Amino acid sequence: MPLWLDSKSSNFTVTFSKLLSKKREFDQNIEKEVSTIIEKIQNYGDAALIEYTQKFDHLNLSPKTILVSEEEIDEGFNACDQKTLKALDFAHKRITKFHQQQIPENLTYVDDAGLTLGYQWNPVDAAGLYVPGGTAAYPSSVLMNAIPAQVAGVRRLVIVTPSPQGKLNPLVMAAIKLLGVKEVYRIGGAQAVAALAFGTETISPVDKIVGPGNTYVASAKKQVFGKVGIDVIAGPSEILIIADGANEPSWIAMDLLAQAEHDTLAQAILITDDSNFADHVANGIDAHLQSLPRASIAERSWVDHGAVIIVDNLEEAAMLANQIAPEHLEIATEYPEKLVPHIKNAGAIFLGRYSPEAIGDYVAGPNHVLPTSGSAKFSSGLSTLDFMKRTSLISCGIDGLRNIGPSAMSLAQAEGLDAHARSISIRLNLSD
Repeated sequence: MPLWLDSKSSNFTVTFSKLLSKKREFDQNIEKEVSTIIEKIQNYGDAALIEYTQKFDHLNLSPKTILVSEEEIDEGFNACDQKTLKALDFAHKRITKFHQQQIPENLTYVDDAGLTLGYQWNPVDAAGLYVPGGTAAYPSSVLMNAIPAQVAGVRRLVIVTPSPQGKLNPLVMAAIKLLGVKEVYRIGGAQAVAALAFGTETISPVDKIVGPGNTYVASAKKQVFGKVGIDVIAGPSEILIIADGANEPSWIAMDLLAQAEHDTLAQAILITDDSNFADHVANGIDAHLQSLPRASIAERSWVDHGAVIIVDNLEEAAMLANQIAPEHLEIATEYPEKLVPHIKNAGAIFLGRYSPEAIGDYVAGPNHVLPTSGSAKFSSGLSTLDFMKRTSLISCGIDGLRNIGPSAMSLAQAEGLDAHARSISIRLNLSD
């Protein structure tokens, strides 16, 4: 059964600390293998890419067939039912509208010393999106990762997606069709990440790589960081629900399972000030598991990593939430907005009894690519800004240089960097 904690118990602090420190990361013993794959892609390009695709995806490619044709994208699109296509289009519009609100403005102003200062924003030139294939193919993730790049103005968007035994996921193709992306390659794994980062004869390198993947993909993204930018090293999914006793227990139970069904390493935690309600939620989970198609995954996640925490009051729940720093936080209370100012660490907050986390996964609008494993303490979810760069602007006339130059010279001399100081003084002397 999941871990049960009571904040009034004498060993709560110790047990809660163990919950926070419990490791749920994927197997990390693949760094060396991934490093070898990356090196081979760097050295042998398409040949290595073709070799690894045959080995891992059982698919024979040539340089001419690495690219997915527009006809194949159309074929996948046409294989999807109209109801799903309509829902994808609905999600596309909502996600786009939200991310358009994040476009930053350039800044220019003249300060007291007479300098013109500011900054300008520019998109990265090319971004690569990794899309898992097979059973773990989620068209919603295609939209969530690609739309911010398109809104930011990224000129070139490249998608890589594996096609085990040559099978492309129709829903993924439908999402790609909706986005209008033309450059799509049927490759996956660490080799695809390496190809995006370093390029091959067929694939030109990109500037930033985003998108979810397995342990090989996560390790590869980590290793190529610095050569290119990346979004995050994502850990298993997680949800924390702060709920009072006035909720329908079966609703909260299903919300917990909605996260648990992602992966056996996912984590679902309930914090409540009503122990009887907690019992009803636990019973609701047992009942729901009888009918869920992914019950075996959800049950193992709940038993191995789930937790129920009983607190005296909801303010205490907010304090614990900040220590957990969850990827997703539901506040299912009568007045959820009262707790929001107390929440400092969370990837996304869902307010009220009619705001299940699942709505954020698909159609709410904000991005569902969020910080995991406590990283919400220092990072945010994917946004339009992740595909943009800010460049400072500095314009200094002779009067401005006279006003600030001497101080800069003093600091340069104090650091022993005489050429720095002289590059300022030579201009002041010439102007005199």
